[in-house]
Amino acid sequence: MTTEVKRLIRVRKEKGASFKRDGFGKKRQLSDSWRKPRGQHNKQREQKKAKGALPKPGFGSPLAVRNMHPSGFFEVLVSSVKELDGLDPKTQAVRISATVGDRKRVGLQEKAIGAGLKVLNARNVKPRAEKEPAKAAAKDEGKQKKEEKKPAKPRKAATPAKKEAKKEKPAPVTNEKKAPAAAKKSSRPKAEPAGKPADKPAKKEKAAAKPAAKAAKPKAEKPQEKTEAKPKAVSKPKAKKSGSGVKKNE
Repeated sequence: MTTEVKRLIRVRKEKGASFKRDGFGKKRQLSDSWRKPRGQHNKQREQKKAKGALPKPGFGSPLAVRNMHPSGFFEVLVSSVKELDGLDPKTQAVRISATVGDRKRVGLQEKAIGAGLKVLNARNVKPRAEKEPAKAAAKDEGKQKKEEKKPAKPRKAATPAKKEAKKEKPAPVTNEKKAPAAAKKSSRPKAEPAGKPADKPAKKEKAAAKPAAKAAKPKAEKPQEKTEAKPKAVSKPKAKKSGSGVKKNE
């Protein structure tokens, strides 16, 4: 970049003005992109002080550096290798499109630099081969985790078997309940002859216990004594009747 180009870029920077839409800071829906004010009472249209400048021919940049990048090169947007043909590395610089992927960007960026062109938005992109081992390792880890989880599947299969066993239990329980009832009926007559000799001492014990209960009964006969005492308390001397029918006191 020559000294004259540098001087013109500096002049453009000092001379340039940023023209903004009137009222863009008052309402959120208004952007700062320039719109000419056309209102009847608009202060910016009337060129009031501190309301912003209007675009005029004097604000234009020099023709030699108009639309030039601050680095001193004219930008060229590139999205494929074919578009690099015919570019001048002395006056033009390359900007790779944002739609280009990383895999394609690596080759495009290397060819542009190899041709002596300046890349304005160069990136440090890792090659595709370096990413593949990492993915392969991640896949292996995923397979190992799945294999570790596989032994847990038989446990889930065992649960339905338990449920089937629970369902089968109620049928034998009903048969078992009926069997003891029949066994009790059959066991009663068989148990009587075996128990007859053993019942005799038990009867003697009951007979010995009965006199003890009878001896204890007189204690409870206290209310009868009270009934017998009543006639004693009522004994009073009775008056004897004479032959004349007159009562005589003793």
